[in-house]
Amino acid sequence: MTRIALVTGANRGLGRATALVLARNGIKIVAAARGDASDVVDEIAASGGEALAVRLDVADLASIASARDAALAGIEQQWGARMIDVLVNNAGVGLFAPLGEITPEDVDTTFQVNVRGPLFVTQTFLPHLTEGARIVNVSSSLSRHVSPATSVYAASKQALEALTRSLALELGPRGIRVNSIAPGPTATDFNGGAMRDSDSMREMLSGQTALGRVGEPGDIAGAIAALVSPEFGWATGERIEVSGGVLM
Repeated sequence: MTRIALVTGANRGLGRATALVLARNGIKIVAAARGDASDVVDEIAASGGEALAVRLDVADLASIASARDAALAGIEQQWGARMIDVLVNNAGVGLFAPLGEITPEDVDTTFQVNVRGPLFVTQTFLPHLTEGARIVNVSSSLSRHVSPATSVYAASKQALEALTRSLALELGPRGIRVNSIAPGPTATDFNGGAMRDSDSMREMLSGQTALGRVGEPGDIAGAIAALVSPEFGWATGERIEVSGGVLM
């Protein structure tokens, strides 16, 4: 059976890793990103998978509508389908600052991308999701534990988790499962690649995890793949933390 997934922010970091892992599991990928995702499509194709790329800026409502039209046209042309089985709302932004340095623009941008974006991407694609589709919203372990200078980001992820629960209830009659994945410290290019590139930061945060290391993109991507698999079909409205046991 053909399954199709749309992953936002698929050109780098967790989104890229998720697209690659889902493709290895036999899912056809719509790699949606504000930037160029053609290299992700090429990498999937080189591994024997199938993918197409669309431009999508989740902060821009017109871009969301254009991406829907492009995605539907592409999947019909390439795979003879018009529906999507998996939606991964991964695209996000992190603007970190102590209270005295937070600007209104920081708040607006963070909530526009991290909350409004997933809401309107889901709304726009909802008529084109199959019965029993899976939606995964990428949150953060920072919605649970406290860290300095992360108040706006953490608040946006708490809001995303509340949205997840509400949509799980609302979309349940269609059999659509809506869950959130909450990564812990992960070595990606997020926030300028601080976690990936700073040995001292990695060492400090590794000491705060039960498993003794920070996460890698594949750790999170594998969890998302498990969550959207048929074997994980009896969970909805859940927040699943994948953090190596950070700050237990």
